[in-house]
This record gives sequence, structure tokens and C-alpha cells, in this order.
Amino acid sequence: MTKFADIKGFVFDLDGVITDTSILHGNAWHQLADSLDITWSTKLGNALKGISRMDSLEMILKAGGKANDFSDAEKEKLATQKNTNYIAEVNKMTPANILPGMKDFLDGLRANGYQLSLASASKNAPRVLDKLELADYFPKVVDPASLTHGKPDPEIYTKGAALLNLKPEQCIGVEDAAAGVAAINAAGETSVGIGDATELAAADMVFSNTAAVTLANIKAKLDN
Repeated sequence: MTKFADIKGFVFDLDGVITDTSILHGNAWHQLADSLDITWSTKLGNALKGISRMDSLEMILKAGGKANDFSDAEKEKLATQKNTNYIAEVNKMTPANILPGMKDFLDGLRANGYQLSLASASKNAPRVLDKLELADYFPKVVDPASLTHGKPDPEIYTKGAALLNLKPEQCIGVEDAAAGVAAINAAGETSVGIGDATELAAADMVFSNTAAVTLANIKAKLDN
């Protein structure tokens, strides 16, 4: 098992770890549904989480009884409109959207000389970091366009360590999803999971929420 003293860098997922953009995606879909006179519900919004853009659109159209009302080209335009709505939501973000405790954690990492990189599949990640005023914390960001495999494949975390010129065993990966934890583990890094301990059982350590993620708590678990 890796010792705390061996760790030189941290590779972060973005959504669910540093901020929560799922709310913004929900708002963007809600706006599209309203424009199509489709009744929005919390149940529908929850059903879209983790679903691709086109599959989400199909679910919304089906919920409104309009599954056969649009051509493929028209559906592409609707999906583009949703993304436009989402970008507008992202542009409203401020540092207040940083999840509890995470800014203090990042400050602690930087103060103690740890290197940081971002391993998010979102093409909007740099924009989100800019709005959160955290871009300076992450000079190294994995380019999603450079990836050939998604999580749970380790590629994104392997690249996150390589950007820091560190070996995987010198890095801790931070995730909130089981697929992300699997990617960290497969990359040979130490995995920190944030969320449900059962869902994230494969992680080297799990914290129930972002506020519990501190250097002291990570050290205690690694060197226990």
C-alpha cells in the first residue's frame, strides 16, 4: 500500500468533486422542455442523470408524447439548443458553486507543494474552472479530445499523472463515481471516493462528502 509520504500529486474529477454541474444540465433540459411545451418533473430530471445528450432528448420527447414529431436533423438542432442553454448556465457560475470544503482542500494542497491536474471528460471543464476562479489551481488539464477510451478505462487518469511528470503510484485520484474509481485503480493510483461507501467500495478510501476530504484525513487513512 502506498504511504502518504510517497504522494506528490492529485488528479481530480470535476463534477461531483469540485462542483455539481448536474443541476445546470437539469436546468438546461428544463428550459428545452418548456420551449417544446413538455411538462417537466423532478422524476424526469433525475432519469436523465448520466445519460447521453441524444438519449436524454429522446426520453424528454417520449415523456411529452412527441417521440415521432421531429426528424433526426431537427433533433440535432434541439440537442444543440440544450448545449447552448447549458453554456449559459455555466456562465452564471461563481466561486459559491464550489462544493463544501473543496476550496480549503485545494488551498491546503497548493500550500503543501502538491501538483494538481484535472481529469474530466467534460469539454466545458476549463470554462467551469474559470467561473469558479480555480483555473490557476489546475494548470494541467487532460484534453478530452485526446482520449480514445472513457472511464472506467484508466486512460484519463494515466494522462493526468503524466501531465504532472509523476508515476501513477505518486498520485491520488479523487472521484465520486464507481466508474471513475475503477479508472483510478486501473491506472495504479490511490483512489479517494466521495459519496456512498457501498457504491464506491472499490476505492482505497471513501469520504461521505466533500467537506470530509482533508489532507489530515487522507494521511490518517493511508498510514493507518
